[in-house]
Amino acid sequence: MKFRTVNELTAYLYHLPRLHEKSDLTYVKRVLKALGDPQDKVKCCHITGTNGKGSTAYYLNNLLQKAGQQTGLFVSPFIIRFNERIQLNGQAIADEDLLEVANEVEAAVGHLREEEADFALVTFEYEVAMAFLFFAKQKCDYAVIEVGIGAEHDKTNVMTPVVSLITTIGLDHEQIIGPTLADIAKEKSGIIKPAVPVILGDIPASVKGIVEEKITKSASPSYWLGRDFQVKEEKAGYKLAVAGQNYQLPAWPRPEAKDAAMALAAFALLPLTLSEKAAEAALTQTTVPGRYQRLEKAGCSFLLDGAHNVQAGSELLPYARRLAKDKDGRLLVLAGMMKDKDLSDFLTLLKNEKVTLTSLAYPRAAKKADFPAWVQEKFAYEGDLGQALNQVMAEAGDRDLILVTGSFYLVSAVLQFLQSA
Repeated sequence: MKFRTVNELTAYLYHLPRLHEKSDLTYVKRVLKALGDPQDKVKCCHITGTNGKGSTAYYLNNLLQKAGQQTGLFVSPFIIRFNERIQLNGQAIADEDLLEVANEVEAAVGHLREEEADFALVTFEYEVAMAFLFFAKQKCDYAVIEVGIGAEHDKTNVMTPVVSLITTIGLDHEQIIGPTLADIAKEKSGIIKPAVPVILGDIPASVKGIVEEKITKSASPSYWLGRDFQVKEEKAGYKLAVAGQNYQLPAWPRPEAKDAAMALAAFALLPLTLSEKAAEAALTQTTVPGRYQRLEKAGCSFLLDGAHNVQAGSELLPYARRLAKDKDGRLLVLAGMMKDKDLSDFLTLLKNEKVTLTSLAYPRAAKKADFPAWVQEKFAYEGDLGQALNQVMAEAGDRDLILVTGSFYLVSAVLQFLQSA
């Protein structure tokens, strides 16, 4: 098989299985070896966390670029185009480059099938192999790699990074890496490698011991938010105290300030330098798609964020309410979720808001019957996203804020609707 268009490639990827019977790294390691182990040819920064890993990845990538480095960035999910998953110097991979590495991966899979007829990759393994191969071919100085789910068994966990980061630990993906917070902490601690420094963010006290045990066992230098670097809220924004330097940031959402501090703490461990002003510029110039993203369109003000668990929602809602209050307007919420998420717990956060629920033409998307009975009684539901969006926009006044949340898939679809409007 030879892929000729990106649509051909993505159609193929989406028809691959999502999981193997065993959640080990055997398959992805075999295909990477067949490709010459590209993951070992680039210095990598490896990031996991229940929330904040994507933002931290974007911030760290921009700091590296500002320091004159050729950077690779691997993130998920994409918001508008698949190419966003794999980036070079902050730009999505070009179609021709994507097809080139895809065809090389497919050729490697073909050779492996000559030895083992039923050898196959799942979707994410294919994407990981393409990313590492592209970064190696481009001779990136650094690649910032965001895990998919978890860490220890995640398909990205195939290299020895120069620094590891765990942004937060909370409840999400319990069916895969749970069910308990302790299980999730153990899985995410799998990112910690022997003697490789690790940066740690918001880790609940109840599972801190699990992380510390892995750090001790691995003899890894550790740098903790609140102990080794600080985020202090001030009247006009935030002061970040990292590695003996002080950085000023504007009045961002608090989680974004913490993610920026995580990125600065990681950057401080690398043999690179940036002035405080240059670092501040790199951070403030960073746009993280689908995360606290603000937009004005067709006379409406939007805040779009793919939060889909209680930890992320608990940070997002106060910020959204504050923005609406600052405008002396109402907060109107358009929410859609995947049915394998904690629908009741997340939507409980919104119980005092004006909410319209919607859905997507996607197998995992929650339809009306998937929501708990109390949710169906309390919130309006319009299954057609275009209709739902138009209804909310028609209701919104000049001072109101429309919050789009519950899923990155929803944020992506809404952004595409708004772009075509």
